[in-house]
Amino acid sequence: MTKLRFSRRTAIGTVIATLLAAPPAAFGQAAGVTDPGVRGGPAGAGGPVPGLPTAELNFFNAAQTVFQEIVSVAGTAPGTNGNGLGPRFNGNSCALCHAQPAIGGSSPAANPQIGIANLDMVSGSGNSIPPFITPNGPTREARFINLPNGTPDGGVHDLFVISGRADAVGCNIKQPNFAAAIAANNIIFRIPTPVFGLGLVEAVDEQTLLLDAANNPSTVASLGITAGNFNRNGNDGTISRFGWKAQNKSLLLFAGEAYNVEMGVTNELFPEERDDTPDDTTALHESCNLNTIPEDFTNLSDNGASNSPASDISSDIVNFAAFSRLSAAPTPIPSNSTTNTVQGNNEFVNIGCGACHIPQHVTAKSTFGAAMTNVTISPFSDFALHSMGSGLQDQVSQGTANGQQFRSAPLWGVGQRVFFLHDGRTSNIVAAIEAHASTGSEANQVVSNFNLLSASNQQAIVNFLRSL
Repeated sequence: MTKLRFSRRTAIGTVIATLLAAPPAAFGQAAGVTDPGVRGGPAGAGGPVPGLPTAELNFFNAAQTVFQEIVSVAGTAPGTNGNGLGPRFNGNSCALCHAQPAIGGSSPAANPQIGIANLDMVSGSGNSIPPFITPNGPTREARFINLPNGTPDGGVHDLFVISGRADAVGCNIKQPNFAAAIAANNIIFRIPTPVFGLGLVEAVDEQTLLLDAANNPSTVASLGITAGNFNRNGNDGTISRFGWKAQNKSLLLFAGEAYNVEMGVTNELFPEERDDTPDDTTALHESCNLNTIPEDFTNLSDNGASNSPASDISSDIVNFAAFSRLSAAPTPIPSNSTTNTVQGNNEFVNIGCGACHIPQHVTAKSTFGAAMTNVTISPFSDFALHSMGSGLQDQVSQGTANGQQFRSAPLWGVGQRVFFLHDGRTSNIVAAIEAHASTGSEANQVVSNFNLLSASNQQAIVNFLRSL
């Protein structure tokens, strides 16, 4: 079997060059083992948690509609129903990026960011499409590793600006210099994570996560895996669990930050506009702040937009969090002997994948009642941080997570995802497995165990993953 190998001398520029030059499926795969691709059939995700009381169900349905809201600068552009876009943005709707296999998922196969780059543009040269944004590649955000003075950056630098739009007269800010960042090996990428079932994840008690992570210490130690290394909130010290590095403590914080960072919409958690390039003078910056802030806020009276007063009164970010919180977990297809998914599940555990991708947790008492209380969920993640080595490092620290650490990505729903790994570098699940192995990675022994399996057992694991 062919393995992807990386050394300590592997520059992040090599990874960037590969991302820009190769189509998503070009990262190779093990001999005789194939990724069957995105499984067909129903989405198996995107609906509400089964058994929700009527009020909560109405809130979910209304919040799902808000999640799909398209924003423009003033909220008056054709086809839009919300305001606050920009001055810098990666998308104009939550559902733009969270779309596969249903609203709330991850990146769709065809990248919609290209279509919105110059939407409603009436003057100027318009936005350029960065080379890492391609028609058949994943939706991405870009982060710069360091500031111009060499100190750590790590923040999101949005792809597009509102300069030249019909609803942004007078704004003349420029896009970040992505070409220079690429040339300086100073850029990394992230793709959207699905929000399905995240309320169930939020409902798992911290002690349960700690106990589950410490359940099999001898096996974990023999695999070279560090157990129980969680990212934690800086103020209260509790476990945070959302985002690629588990940097966000709650779904509300996750939603508020994304609204501001990805669409530029100020809100009650992030009330100021962002200004992130050195050539933006105060005058330029102010000329692009076209709305009062925060642009998203709590309604002081029920606007009657839906049959859920809770949704109608709440801000957009509360609605986004509610949609995530009340969303059902992805439903796998039944295991069967024809595709060897039962054998694949067994081998998945035997070679050690389950040490980090812990199959199950049980929720605690939930304010949403029996539908989310003492429920066994199967996210296939410990939600802890693990070093992924030089091959997957992004050199960005968030919270207590360093530049090589990532949260174990939940695998529920992976059977219907198009792109894998934090930057979407591959559409091939076999390549994604192999990419876990590099100098300093905690997954090296597990990947070695995978490579020692017969081709049929490797295929069974792949088939099992595609059944989730």
